[in-house]
Parts: sequence; C-alpha cells; structure tokens
Amino acid sequence: MQILRLQLEPREPDATGGDDVRFLIAPNPGEPAKPIDQIASGGELSRIMLALTGLGAGGGAGTVVFDEIDAGIGGEAGLAVGRRLARLATTHQVLVVTHLPQIACFADQHIGVRKRDGAATARVLEGADRVAELSRMLAGMEASEHALSHAEELLGEAERVRAEAR
Repeated sequence: MQILRLQLEPREPDATGGDDVRFLIAPNPGEPAKPIDQIASGGELSRIMLALTGLGAGGGAGTVVFDEIDAGIGGEAGLAVGRRLARLATTHQVLVVTHLPQIACFADQHIGVRKRDGAATARVLEGADRVAELSRMLAGMEASEHALSHAEELLGEAERVRAEAR
C-alpha cells in the first residue's frame, strides 16, 4: 500500500527547476492518493511533517513548528505522537501548539497561554503549576485528585521516554 507518493510534472525549466512536484497521500486504506494541499487538515499536515522530519532526522531544519498536531487524535495516539516529538527534540528544536495533555507532557519547557478579554498572556509552567495545567487539560476541572494523579503519571512516562531518547 502506498501512503505517500510524489508526482513530477515536467515544465519549462527556470531558476526553481524543471519539474512541478506535488505530494499525494492516501490517508485511509483503499483510497487513491490525492494532493496533500487539497485534502489534508492542519492536524494532518502537522503529522505528515512529523513523519517526514523523522525520516530526515539527521539534517534539514534546525527548528520545526507543529500546530494542530493533536487534531482528531487522543489517548494512545496522542502518546505515540508525543513520544515521536520527544525523540525528534533530541536533534531539533521543536515547538508545538497543543491542547492534548498526552502531547504537552513531553515538553522540555511547557508554556501555558491564557486568553481573557481579548488579551493573551503566556507563562512558563513548572512543578505544581505544570501538574495543575495538565490536570485541567485532562479533566476540564481545576482541582480533580484523579486528574492530578494522571497528570503526574503522564509526566513520569514523558521523563522516562526523554531519558531513553537521549
């Protein structure tokens, strides 16, 4: 099964080359490959970029930015993406915008952003503040004992994965 395909179309050569290159993907089994720019959501584009960046982890861009990488995923898939990001962060600077605690827990530095009355504020979250934020992301409540315990468990898993990746 082909998931990713390149389509080359010859054209009159200029300073950018002599071919038009198009990436096509078949995101679901049994579907034909279609142009990424026409069918991929923001989250899918971020996950495709993560996969391609991982293939070329030895070189390329020094900084990679992922926005909406958590769109349409959760739980186990979120942990898998978080683990990939943690491994990628050993060779690249990785910036991720996420609403998924299973991804946020893998950050070396977690920055919380709040928007109130049209103004956004950002602050680095450490220690108990980080656990509380992950807990809020998990349960939607400020002080759930179960969510706090789960947040600490996620941070422990993330630390184990980061230690293995180093």
